[in-house]
Amino acid sequence: MFSFLKKGLEKTLNTFTKSKPKDKKITKDILEELLLEADVPYEIAQEIIYYLPPRDVVDRADLARVMQTYFMYDNKSVEAKPFVMMILGVNGAGKTTTIAKLANLFKSSSKNVILGASDTFRAGAIEQLRQWANKLEVPIIASNQGHDPAAVAYDTISSAVARDMDYAIIDTAGRLQNQKNLASELEKISRISSKALSDAPHQKILILDGTQGSAGVAQAKAFNEIIKVDGVIITKLDGTAKGGALFGIARELELPILYIGVGESKDDLIKFNPKEFVDTICDAIFLE
Repeated sequence: MFSFLKKGLEKTLNTFTKSKPKDKKITKDILEELLLEADVPYEIAQEIIYYLPPRDVVDRADLARVMQTYFMYDNKSVEAKPFVMMILGVNGAGKTTTIAKLANLFKSSSKNVILGASDTFRAGAIEQLRQWANKLEVPIIASNQGHDPAAVAYDTISSAVARDMDYAIIDTAGRLQNQKNLASELEKISRISSKALSDAPHQKILILDGTQGSAGVAQAKAFNEIIKVDGVIITKLDGTAKGGALFGIARELELPILYIGVGESKDDLIKFNPKEFVDTICDAIFLE
């Protein structure tokens, strides 16, 4: 897991190793510069330093302890079969690909998965999800562009119940430029889902593009205001040196980071482990 995580965070970790002065102890001033270069928000970089013990040289164990406090938000546990996941996010964030990665992850654990193409706003989204379903050999419920997305969600969940599926993963539209329409659509999908299965969707997950760094926080807040989000998946971390933005995302949203995407392959999605993430960051900072 550590090698997989290090590979995915390579550009972020290189920010620490390349910027760190050679043969010097990590002082608070040096630490602040390193954190900011990795796109840790300024306020959080200041907080981290403030909560460290009052000495100039930073101890690795102290830093790890403080950093881990930013990821204390628990993933709510719900027992349901099928477990219905509603996937949110703007176009281009990697939403459809992440759905495929989730399906592959569950399938590799011998779980049955069905996909629902409820992003009926774009014909391309339906076709892309259908192609992934065919590639992964998982069933999909899809209609035509312009069809009622809530009806697709209802049919997906109903089919999942009838087939005794473990997971139903439902795609949704992501046109944030028209928040009023999107809010109405997502609310309807959520409401109709609960008619197909009590308490569905059980988890509403927001997909965020990791290459946007701290700028993704505003986008996440907008979605969280539209429909209460339960957790976040960060994509494309392998393509950015802004991995430090995860601190801001977790703190500002007060939501758990569930998974991180670290590559283009269907297998490049790993469950987020705060301790492993922080330890990997600290290894890069304190590496001699």
